[in-house]
Amino acid sequence: MNKKIISLCIVFQFLSCAELQQVVDQLPQGETGIGNAQIAQGLRQALDEGVDKQVSKLTLENGFFKNELVKIVLPEELRKVDKTLRDIGLGNLADEGLKILNRAAEDAVGEATPIFVDAIKGITFSDARNILMGNENAATLYLRNGTQTSLYSKFNPIIKESFEKVGADKIWSNLINKYNNLPFTNNVNPDLTDYVTTQALEGVFTMIAVEEKEIRDKVSARTTDILRKVFALQD
Repeated sequence: MNKKIISLCIVFQFLSCAELQQVVDQLPQGETGIGNAQIAQGLRQALDEGVDKQVSKLTLENGFFKNELVKIVLPEELRKVDKTLRDIGLGNLADEGLKILNRAAEDAVGEATPIFVDAIKGITFSDARNILMGNENAATLYLRNGTQTSLYSKFNPIIKESFEKVGADKIWSNLINKYNNLPFTNNVNPDLTDYVTTQALEGVFTMIAVEEKEIRDKVSARTTDILRKVFALQD
């Protein structure tokens, strides 16, 4: 019997099924010579770049407010508030209220990175190939599914605190009260903290998806050997 086969048989006697599967997953597959372990490594790098390049931008001043992809606009029930205030010459107050919603999101996003790091590390060998060959945002969706609940729990109190810190609660209370005191209007009182938290999360995943698509579509965006090797499989 071939000595290599004998050696493998001896090794396999001491491996559990899970350990054996891990060994198999790391073996080269087909003509590509790329196993699921390398694919997982490439996906982790792609998501790391999404966080480093795109999510970090959202933490800067105007990271949300001046980015049309993720800018937080008023919820539907408050758009009539905005329009009415502008119509009666209170556009500056409306602008300030809108800016503060985005500032709160910018404050919160700084707390996202550690949660992303843990989730990115968790990409399994068995998931890797399916993610790679999935839709253009498959890796982003994987990350969303693994982090959304934790991120909401982190973001929500920060956004609430941010509103209080910059006086957003008072600004919006003033804005809404002015609107509610106008004749022929229906009173509104939306939960802005929940709304901005949800919109901030959408913005974060939108920007990660931007980077994922860039890496999938453009060879020039694959800045490491492993990214070039792995994403060549889905070209």
